[in-house]
Amino acid sequence: LQVVESGGGFVQPGWSLRLSCVFSGFSYSGASVTHYSISWFRQAPGKEREGVSCVYGTDTVTRYKGPVSARFTPSTDGAKNTVYLHMNTLQPEATAVYHCAARPVGRLCPVRTTGDEFDFWGQGTPVTVSS
Repeated sequence: LQVVESGGGFVQPGWSLRLSCVFSGFSYSGASVTHYSISWFRQAPGKEREGVSCVYGTDTVTRYKGPVSARFTPSTDGAKNTVYLHMNTLQPEATAVYHCAARPVGRLCPVRTTGDEFDFWGQGTPVTVSS
């Protein structure tokens, strides 16, 4: 399973961004990103990786505790095998490299995560929020 993130950039406080995570290389016929738990993670400069939110299917969302989770929302487009992270009212504390990752097929979103539960990772996309 291949994972490619995009959509990061340099923005001013108060702006919004939408990150995309495209999946390909499924190992079985009829596979879809909706069969996987997909989580967004962030790693801020000098800090450990932390989970932002996880989505299973199209509407089961788990938000992880953190400074941005309440304002960032994942969504899934099964037809495009893409998961998005909608980032609203960005503030400087949102500055980080954002990764998405998938669990093995059929596994639900963990209640809490360090990332070790996820097997398939993208390369990350950087987001910088500054005036």
